[in-house]
Amino acid sequence: MKYCSTRGGMNPLPFSDILLEGLAPDGGLALPETLPQVSAEQLEAWRKLDYASLATEVLGLFIDDIPREDLNRLTQAAYAPGVFDSPDVVPLKPLYGKTSLLGLSQGPTLAFKDMAMQFLGQVFEYVLTKRGTTLNIVGATSGDTGSAAEYALRGKKGVAVFMLSPHGRMSDFQRAQMYSLQDPNIHNLALKGVFDECQDIVKALAGDLEFKSAYRLGAVNSINWARIAAQIVYYFWGWLRATSGPGQKVSFAVPTGNFGNILSGHLAREMGLPVAKLVLATNENNVLEEFFRTGVYRPRSAAQTHATSSPSMDISRASNFERFVFDLVGRDAGKVAQLWKQLEQQGEFDLSELKPQLESRYGFIAGVSTHQDRLKTIRSVYDETGVLIDPHTADAVKVAAEHADADIPMLVLETALPVKFAETIREATGQIAPVPAHLQDLPSLPQRVQVMACDASLVKDYIRQHAEI
Repeated sequence: MKYCSTRGGMNPLPFSDILLEGLAPDGGLALPETLPQVSAEQLEAWRKLDYASLATEVLGLFIDDIPREDLNRLTQAAYAPGVFDSPDVVPLKPLYGKTSLLGLSQGPTLAFKDMAMQFLGQVFEYVLTKRGTTLNIVGATSGDTGSAAEYALRGKKGVAVFMLSPHGRMSDFQRAQMYSLQDPNIHNLALKGVFDECQDIVKALAGDLEFKSAYRLGAVNSINWARIAAQIVYYFWGWLRATSGPGQKVSFAVPTGNFGNILSGHLAREMGLPVAKLVLATNENNVLEEFFRTGVYRPRSAAQTHATSSPSMDISRASNFERFVFDLVGRDAGKVAQLWKQLEQQGEFDLSELKPQLESRYGFIAGVSTHQDRLKTIRSVYDETGVLIDPHTADAVKVAAEHADADIPMLVLETALPVKFAETIREATGQIAPVPAHLQDLPSLPQRVQVMACDASLVKDYIRQHAEI
C-alpha cells in the first residue's frame, strides 16, 4: 500500500513515511493510491470482533509496512480496557425510532478525537523508536483535537507537541484540559486569532521544507492520514452494531467543521460499507453546507467566521475537503492543484456541474443548525429520552431528523460529552452537566500556556527554542 498526494507532486510512499510527513511536500494531502475494498463476506466475518481487533483488520488494509503482530499490539494498547469508559469502546446509544448515537466520547478527553489519537500515540512512538529519530508535532485545534493529541502523546519518547489554539475561542473546560498538562513535551500556544489562522500557520510551517526538515515537523491534525484511517474503523463498527445481516444500509449524521470525521465515512462507503446517506451538519459557519447545496466552495475570512455555541465547528476552511474533491474530480491531481491555486487567487471555485453526483454518487446531503436550534434540540432530546447531548452532537441530531428514513437506521456521531460545554447545556436545560469523577478538580489545576500574536515567525521562534532534536 503506497500513498500519493492529492496534488500529484509526491513520489508514492509507504504508511510510516506519510505518518511522519503530515502535509505532502507539494502542499497536498496523502491518500492511498487505490482504496481497499471490503466484501459483504468479509464484513460478516468481522461481526464478532471486539473494537481493538476490528481496528487491526481495518487499519491492516492501509498499513503493510508494520508487521500484523505489531499492529495488533498497538491497537490493543490504544483501545485497552480502562482507556475508554465503555467496555465496547464505542457503545450504540438508542435515542428514538431508528436514530441512535454512536458513542465516540468515552475516551480520556471526552471527545471523538480520542478514537484516532490513542492509536496515533502508539504508532508514533513505535515508528520513531524503530527509526531512532524524533518528531515535533505542530497542530491547530478548535477545541478537541488539542487535548486528545496531548493526552495521547504526553510523555511519549521522542515526541514534542506544539498545539496552536485560538485565544479565547474555546470553552473553559477545553482550555483547562489542555493548559493544565504539565508534561515537558507538551507546549500550548494560544494565538490571538481564529482557528483558520492557526491552521494556516501550521500549513505555512509544513510548507517551509527547510524548516520542516531541520526541526523534523509532523502533523497530528486530520491532515495526517493515520487520523482519517483510524476514524474509518468506527464507521464499520457502527454498521456492524446497527445491522443484523449483509447488505443492510445505515445512514450517518456527522457534525462537521474540518471535514475529517465525515471524510472517514465517505471512504468507508467507497470501500464497500453499505451506507445510504452521509448527513453533513454545520453550524452558522456553513461553508461546507453551501458547497453541497450549490457546488460552489467559498471559504470565509477570519473576520467572517462566527463564534458560536458549537465552537469546535467554527471553521471556514476545511483542510480535509481537498481529499474529497480529489475523488469528486476523478482523482485528477492536476485538477485539484489547479482548483486550490484558483482558491488562493480568487477565494472560491465552482464545481456546480458535478453537484448531481454529491448525493446520487456519494450519498452526501447537508443542513445547518443555529444556536436556537441547538438549544431546542438539547432540551427536547433530554426531555424525551433523558439523554444529555453536547451542542455539536445537537447540530447533527437536528439535521439528521430532516433526512431520516423510516426503515434505515440513522447513527448520529456523538462528538463530545456535554460537560465540555457547560454554559450552553445550562442555557438549554437549566441543568448542570455531570462532570466525570476523575475530572472534578480540573478547573482548579494550574495552567501552562503561551499567549502570542497570530504570527508564524513567533511560532517558529518558539519551536526553535523548545523542539526535540
